[in-house]
Amino acid sequence: MSKHFTLYIIIGMVLGILIGAICHAEITNANALKSLVGYFSVITDIFLRLIKMIIAPLVFSTLVVGIANMGEHGAVGRIGLKTMAWFLGASITSLLFGMMMVSLFKPGVGLGIPLPAADAASTVNATSINLKDFITHLVPKSIVEAMANNEILQIVVFSVFVGVALAKLGKQGSMLTDFAEQITRVMLLVTGMVMKVAPLAVFAAVAATVTSKGLGILVTYLTFMAEFYFSLALLWLILLFAGYLVLGKPILRLIKAIREPVLIAFSTASSEAAYPSTLAAVEKFGVPKPIASFVLPLGYSFNLDGSMMYCTFATLFIAQAYGIVLTAGQLATMLGLLLITSKGIASVPRASLVVIAATLPVFKIPDAGLLLILAVDQFLDMGRSGTNVVGNSIATAVIAKFEGVLGKTQVVG
Repeated sequence: MSKHFTLYIIIGMVLGILIGAICHAEITNANALKSLVGYFSVITDIFLRLIKMIIAPLVFSTLVVGIANMGEHGAVGRIGLKTMAWFLGASITSLLFGMMMVSLFKPGVGLGIPLPAADAASTVNATSINLKDFITHLVPKSIVEAMANNEILQIVVFSVFVGVALAKLGKQGSMLTDFAEQITRVMLLVTGMVMKVAPLAVFAAVAATVTSKGLGILVTYLTFMAEFYFSLALLWLILLFAGYLVLGKPILRLIKAIREPVLIAFSTASSEAAYPSTLAAVEKFGVPKPIASFVLPLGYSFNLDGSMMYCTFATLFIAQAYGIVLTAGQLATMLGLLLITSKGIASVPRASLVVIAATLPVFKIPDAGLLLILAVDQFLDMGRSGTNVVGNSIATAVIAKFEGVLGKTQVVG
C-alpha cells in the first residue's frame, strides 16, 4: 500500500466535507439534492460491495490455514478460551464505561429540541434478539448461504471444523491446506487492488452525508457528539493501557501499524471495510498468521468495543431525554441484556441501532427516541467503527503475547 495512503484518505475526507457543504448550501431543490446524494452513495456502495466480496473467502482461508498450522494438541481450545476471556472483559468494560460517561455528562437532559412522539415510528427494525436464537444462529444451515450473506460467525464455526479436520489429517491434508493458503494470497492481492479506490470511496461517503444533512445537524447535536467522542477517546486510553500492561512499549508501534485501517473504518463508518487491512497490519506488527486469522474474525462478532459503549451511551441518552430514571437493578439488567444481544450481529446493517431498538421497550423507554440519534448516527458510527478496529487489533496482539509467539512466524501447538 502506498506510503501516502493515509494522506489520500484524509484529503478525501476533507474534500468530502467541503463539497458536501457547498452542495447542501447551493442546491435548494430537494429532489435534485436527493439524486446527488444517490450518485455519491453509488461510489461508496460499490467500494463496500467489493470489500464484502473479499471478506468470506479471506476469513475462511486464513482461519482454516491458521488452525491447521496450530496442530491438534489443544492449541485451538487454549487460544479460544484466552480470546473469549479477553473479549468478555473488554465488552463489560466498554458497556460499563458508556453507562458511566452518559450518567456523568447527562447529554439527554435539557436537550433543547422537540422530542418525537412516543408512538412515532423509528424505521429501525427492532427484531427480537434472544440467547436461544443467538446460539442457534451460530451453526450455519449451509456454508454457501453463510458466505453469501457474509455471516462472519457462521463462517468461523465452519472454518474451525475444517481447520481441525485438516490438522488431524496431517500430511494427508497438506494439499488442501496449501490450496487454502493460496486462496489467502490471492484475496490479499485483490484487497490491495480494491484499497486503491478507498480514498475515492471515503470522499463519496462523507460528501453524501454532508450533502444530505448539512453541517447544521452537527451544530444541533454538537454537545452530544462532543461528549460521545470524548468518551470514545477515554475508552481508547483504557484499551491502550490494558494493551500496555501486556505488550509494553510496542503498543505504540501497534497503533502506528493500524493507522490506515482505523482511518478506513472511521471514514467509511464500517469496521468490515477495514478487516483486510487490519489483518495485514497486525501480521506486519508481528502477530503470526494463525493467531491473527483466528482471533480477528472472532473479534468482529464478540469484541466490538466502540459499538458496545455506544449501546449504553445512546440508550441512556434517550431515557434521559424522556425524563426516565432507571434504578441500579435496571441498569444491571441492561448491562447483562446488551452483553448478550450485541454478540453475533456484526453483519446486520446498523447493528447498534437494532440492538438499541430491541432494548428500549424492555425498560419502557419509547423506541421513537431512536429518531433523536438517527440524524447523526452516521457521524457516530464513524467513531465507533474506528474504535472497534483498535479494540480488535489490541486483542489480537495480546493473545499472541499470551501465547509467547508475538514476533514469531510459527505457532507451536
